Amino acid sequence: MTVETTTTARHSASLDLGVIGNCSIAALIDRRAHIVWGCFPRFDRDPVFCSLIDNKPDDGGTMPEKGVFAIELVGMTRCEQSYLDNTAILSSVLSDDQGNAIEILDFAPRFVRYERSFRPPLLVRRVRRLSGRPRIRVVLKPCLGLGELPDEITRGSNHVRYVGADQTIRLTTDAPISYVMDSVPFAVDRTFSFFIGSDEALRAEIETTAREFLDKTTDYWRDWVRSLSIPFEWQQEVIRASITLKLCSFEESGAIVAALTTSIPEAPGTQRNWDYRFCWLRDAYFVVHALNRLGTTRTMEDYLGFITNIVDTFSESGAEHLPPLYPITRGGVLTEFEVPNLSGYRGHQPIRVGNGAASQIQNDGYGAVVLAATHSFFDRRLIQPGKDALFGQLERMGELAIAVFDKPDAGPWELREKQVVHSFSSVMCWAACDRLARIAGTLGRADRKDYWRGEAKRLKGVITDKIWNQEKGTFVSTFGGSELDATLLLIAELGFVKAEDPRYIATVEAIGRELGRGDLLLRYGTEDDFGFMHTGFLICAFWYVDALHAIGRRDEAKDLFCRILKRRNSFGLLSEDADFETGELWGNFPQTYSMVGLINSAMRLSRNWEEAF
Repeated sequence: MTVETTTTARHSASLDLGVIGNCSIAALIDRRAHIVWGCFPRFDRDPVFCSLIDNKPDDGGTMPEKGVFAIELVGMTRCEQSYLDNTAILSSVLSDDQGNAIEILDFAPRFVRYERSFRPPLLVRRVRRLSGRPRIRVVLKPCLGLGELPDEITRGSNHVRYVGADQTIRLTTDAPISYVMDSVPFAVDRTFSFFIGSDEALRAEIETTAREFLDKTTDYWRDWVRSLSIPFEWQQEVIRASITLKLCSFEESGAIVAALTTSIPEAPGTQRNWDYRFCWLRDAYFVVHALNRLGTTRTMEDYLGFITNIVDTFSESGAEHLPPLYPITRGGVLTEFEVPNLSGYRGHQPIRVGNGAASQIQNDGYGAVVLAATHSFFDRRLIQPGKDALFGQLERMGELAIAVFDKPDAGPWELREKQVVHSFSSVMCWAACDRLARIAGTLGRADRKDYWRGEAKRLKGVITDKIWNQEKGTFVSTFGGSELDATLLLIAELGFVKAEDPRYIATVEAIGRELGRGDLLLRYGTEDDFGFMHTGFLICAFWYVDALHAIGRRDEAKDLFCRILKRRNSFGLLSEDADFETGELWGNFPQTYSMVGLINSAMRLSRNWEEAF
């Protein structure tokens, strides 16, 4: 996919962004080939590049005052961008009307070195002349701290150090240092390379290292993609979503973040600006499902390891409630606070760091953990399969699920001012019992199988009675309630009811009527702490596609899926939300949930390979 922009358009902040990374760090690149977002030395640390959330609606094409790394072609009129096939390496071809052109290749090194995964906190920008006598201007304005400029800038013969109180960032380059520091234009008469990352000296020749890193990173991604199991249809879409999902994984711990950014509003002017650079338990079932279908067993096993480590730590802590989200290393706190010196995405504030939902009671987490961990007991490809010890830990999750299945919580949408008994949370508690019975069966634990099967049956009877609204003729989102929400689409996939159950079919149809907005869906139609919803939550649209397919409306599901794909940005990526009418993307980016939804729906809807020829 190649996309083009011109300098004739005004360039306000946009989510038409590409992503590069190496499972330690990641960066977002806009349609002018500017790096506008990137945290060092890992996803959840302070952004060194933060201009994405430090701008105003009328900034137009002006250069940000801070938090950007731009390599500008003097007189540029066009920028064509695409990923190198089956990689996370982004090519930007900048040209003018006089026949001058350059290519910028952006990537984060990732490959096997000394039989270990080499993924340093480092970005590489490689600039080469394509035609004419192009001249470039380099603008590098990193931040150290939350929007703070460096305390000191020092230079050497081939590097610049940006020194802050908590960390130092180093640029190493074979371009003229004085020109780079002063943003003076100079001719691209040979290939230049820029290494930006942690304060470590490059211990080899710059050009040789850049070429080696590029070649080995290209080979790594193409080998990784070659190992994927993909559907016959929508191959490019699934490959790009899969690479993006991989880029959202923090390989050191196995965690997968919900998104790479903070404080991109779900809709303009709503203050629904959250920090998503953490790992939510709720995502676990869907993420593991996608990874399993793709055959990315190493990433899946690492992620399962992160989840089971949470189980161990929680069991040892003696805590009463399982937190719904975690930092990517499981350590530290997620205290939420606002940052006053960043103006916000298109001026929308507040900018939040941390997430207060970490202290909420969300009872679906017990089911999410058990559902994810179930794979460990059934997937024989895994090096460390689930055994009795893990089953014992999961049984505690099940007992807690039994204790809270009919208790109020903040629910799947993390309401901040209200607690009720949410249907989804209750069904997930039932799912914990149901899967524990299946695990007990495969372990040959007949007594525990009978116990958990009995508890699952008991919970199901209570839940069904409470979430079925006879007058409305549908399942509803809360015990004894009358409203719908999109998580009800999942109860058949979770196994709580069969897809052919008339009650489920009626619920799916009612959700389409009441929550549908064009090709998208509201999460729910009721007012919450921040008012009513103004955009469609993209994962809900994929859930609706899957539900339509499950109830037999397959052609309709496929047509809708194809229309939703058109909501992807020019690089094939999705955020959390989209405008109902314009399709403009909103919410944190790229959104793991959305990419997982795309993968899972494509797998369901595609013709299989045997039918294709």
